Amino acid sequence: MRQTVPVSTHRPVIGMTTYVEPARWGAWDERAALLHEWYVDAVRAAGGLVVLLPPDSTDTDVLDRVDALVLIGGADVGPAHYGATAHETTDVPRVERDAAEIDLCQAAIRRDLPLLGICRGLQIMAIAQGGSLMQDLPSEGFGLTHRERPGTFTEHTVRLMPDSLAARIYGTSDLTVNSSHHQGVADPGTLTPTGWAADGLIEVCEVPGARFGLGVQWHPEHPDRRSTEAPLFGALITAAHC
Repeated sequence: MRQTVPVSTHRPVIGMTTYVEPARWGAWDERAALLHEWYVDAVRAAGGLVVLLPPDSTDTDVLDRVDALVLIGGADVGPAHYGATAHETTDVPRVERDAAEIDLCQAAIRRDLPLLGICRGLQIMAIAQGGSLMQDLPSEGFGLTHRERPGTFTEHTVRLMPDSLAARIYGTSDLTVNSSHHQGVADPGTLTPTGWAADGLIEVCEVPGARFGLGVQWHPEHPDRRSTEAPLFGALITAAHC
């Protein structure tokens, strides 16, 4: 008789959005749903089990099957979602991905599902909650270099609001973070800003009243930050266990 192996209940299932981009592997050169393994490694190291959520703008019921949601980084969000026309530096919109992630974000907040937004993910959170973005920070006169060029990271400090969720997670109100973005949150909508760069740019937003709803403008998944960011991913996994 075939033995049924019980599914472990010790690792919460973390749904993670993906890029959909041209990719090459083996004999193939096709569009693919993919992401940096950095994200997977960070969640796995904290004790979570990752499932990938490619764009599907017709159905958010998948959130009933996961214990938390991570909105990953990537291309600029289409400015039509916040009533703006595209700046000359803004990426070509990833239409299906934008729509799907905004829907997932809103559904996660309605469910009070633990939610972490990373870089673009923070921006999706703001837009999903009625906010808007600045499309090109250098054009807006921000003093810090938040990205020298695509695919590179710079460092700067972030000041966290005392006793915010972020400050409690990191155990400090001053962080040095890695940065790789040219857009930023202009209006957080219903989110509460709780972290700022020295030039005033919003770097952290939280979902008021949520058990865990947090977006950060930097890249905590980067391997060089694995020890520094362990408390953030640990907090997500703890919330997903509840």
